[in-house]
Amino acid sequence: MWAVAARKISSDDGDAALRAWTSSSASESEVATAVRYCLQLLRQDAPGASVEVRVPPYGAAQVIPGPAHTRGTPPAVIEMSPEMWLTIATGADTYLDALSRGDISASGQRTDLTAWLPIWPLP
Repeated sequence: MWAVAARKISSDDGDAALRAWTSSSASESEVATAVRYCLQLLRQDAPGASVEVRVPPYGAAQVIPGPAHTRGTPPAVIEMSPEMWLTIATGADTYLDALSRGDISASGQRTDLTAWLPIWPLP
């Protein structure tokens, strides 16, 4: 598998996509941009490669300092829907509440994202 560098999303484009999502009028393209932008912000705030945050089908990010993996399934994985990712990234719900309801799947160590959320707080 070839690693391809992701195109950096500008803050203007990311903010616009998130505003569209919060107004419930976002297109699929805007949702994808909002998801990827929030993953980009998480990578900036929690650099590392010990946890993989997956938001299929739009993206994934390796974050949080600690032992990195290079092949196969990482030892720590967090996975959720795009809607749930944007909900916790904006602070409309909390990570721990969503996890306890089963809206988020998390396995392995260092899978608590509460220190880095919300990423893009709602006004």
